[in-house]
Amino acid sequence: MKMVVLDGFTLNPGDLTWEGIEQFGELKVFDRTDFAPKKVIEAIGDAEVVFTNKVPMPKEVIEQAPNLKYIGVLATGYNIIALEKANELGVLVTNVPTYGTNGVAQFTMALLLEMCHHVGDHNKAVHHGEWAKSLDFCFWNSPLIELEGKTLGIIGFGRIGQATAKMAQAFGLHVLAYNRSREASLETKTCRYATLDEVFEQSDIISLHCPLSESTQGIINAQNMAKMKTGVMLINTSRGGLVVEEDLKEALNSGKVYMAAVDVVSSEPIKEDNPLLKAKNCIITPHIAWAPIESRKRLMAITIDNLKAYINGKPKNVVC
Repeated sequence: MKMVVLDGFTLNPGDLTWEGIEQFGELKVFDRTDFAPKKVIEAIGDAEVVFTNKVPMPKEVIEQAPNLKYIGVLATGYNIIALEKANELGVLVTNVPTYGTNGVAQFTMALLLEMCHHVGDHNKAVHHGEWAKSLDFCFWNSPLIELEGKTLGIIGFGRIGQATAKMAQAFGLHVLAYNRSREASLETKTCRYATLDEVFEQSDIISLHCPLSESTQGIINAQNMAKMKTGVMLINTSRGGLVVEEDLKEALNSGKVYMAAVDVVSSEPIKEDNPLLKAKNCIITPHIAWAPIESRKRLMAITIDNLKAYINGKPKNVVC
């Protein structure tokens, strides 16, 4: 069986091994593949199994891959796959839904704590000599914020949202959770479900953990930010398309939003003309919340398990 990994460097830049997949057949690993359909088709060749993290698989690629039977998405999100065409042609698609829960929740809290304490900025200031020149025993160059008693609104209360809520409550935050479905057992004295407007209106901090869909595209826009408290903080470790970036830039520059921290943007890698690069008080990290070594090991293990299940005729984590 011939297998291809289209963009292996992201998952495995050299600190993991592909041996678990190689045991099932002949494997060719490309560190990167040009997104142009012609280039993707060339890379796939006559392979039966294709793995992709972010390389799109539109219908023209699926149609012109003669032996394609299985697409393994090396991530949770699968919007890069033309699912209708895959289903029509009998191509099985799987994803990896649970590998990064704790890592992403932890990174969310890291962004929140950075917004509250500006650890990185203060470290730079010390190394640039500002503390040594200070007349006082301490100094700070930006406001410092305590989390105890504040309200965190979480939009999207799946595994990552729930893990974030658990960590947040340990810091003394009260949680308002918005989700399409509700599980009553998750509510506590410091965590309850709320409507989307309640999240917008009552939260001191809002964190996004929902998938990107027609209903969530651009959910953080000028109209919804107008409902928020002046001075709200925003975190996005989910998908860049959830935010209308020009609107967020305006809200940051006006002070409506005090600070934002985003690990994702609308087009990645970030483009030089992205509005958030010209926004005040905006932390931008390069889509790394998912990437701790432990998370990537888990992703690889589940990917191998998905492939084994497919080969044994009992596929799991099936998208279509």
